[in-house]
Amino acid sequence: MAGRLDGKVALITGGASGLGECAAVLMAREGARVVVADIQEEKGRAVAAKIGAAAHFLPLDVTSEDQWKAAIAGAVDRFGALHVLLNSAGIGLTKTVEDIELEEWRRVHAIDLDGVFLGCKHGVKEIKRHTGALGGSIINISSISGIIAGANMAAYNSAKAGVRLLSKSVALHCAKSGYNIRCNSVPHLHRHPDPRPPPRAHGRRRHAAEAGAAGADRPTRPAGGGRLGAGVPGVRRIELHDRLGGDHRRRPQRDVNGAGRADDGRTKNHEETP
Repeated sequence: MAGRLDGKVALITGGASGLGECAAVLMAREGARVVVADIQEEKGRAVAAKIGAAAHFLPLDVTSEDQWKAAIAGAVDRFGALHVLLNSAGIGLTKTVEDIELEEWRRVHAIDLDGVFLGCKHGVKEIKRHTGALGGSIINISSISGIIAGANMAAYNSAKAGVRLLSKSVALHCAKSGYNIRCNSVPHLHRHPDPRPPPRAHGRRRHAAEAGAAGADRPTRPAGGGRLGAGVPGVRRIELHDRLGGDHRRRPQRDVNGAGRADDGRTKNHEETP
């Protein structure tokens, strides 16, 4: 159904290509006005031009706090508000803990984790001013690699695991503060065949997962996981535990972490190419 984002303004990092570009096009199709933010100026402007009047390009290096402030201010100046932030910018590096250099480690974390932190920090400050009628949301692209480690992905594993837990913390902060802002970490998955059926959820956990899916549009629900992997064999267990982990109103003293349930082999074939 079109129009699900009518009246909302979204800022998308990494919007010049890949997942960010696709998100910008889809959000505009659903009625949002979108700010395409990226360090790739030529490609970013081309994406905004392709979308049309509902889109605007702004340069953004996600490792720079000053550029984050300028981009958020620019989004509000252009479209009058900010309701949605999608942190999609990121890089990958396939090196083991022995092979990686300190500067490489720092660069991966600066873009993949620090950039998300800066977006959440300054995004929350602005989004909370505009959530009275429409609510707000922050979507952080994490990874299956933030749950299941690879021998040659030391920095990437570490950064994406950080994004996942940071998102939970942001969600709880917004809920406790009454900001009417959701924060989800969504794993970016590449599908590979897995002949085994997904595990079946039972009892309270199944009910909680179904309730989370049905109430996905409620802006005050703090959720640690998303539905990007829905329908991918072997991903249901991770999605279920992410949703339970985010519903801290039901389990205020318990953090249900998917990592303890995800190493049973059911998701090992779902690898991400950074």
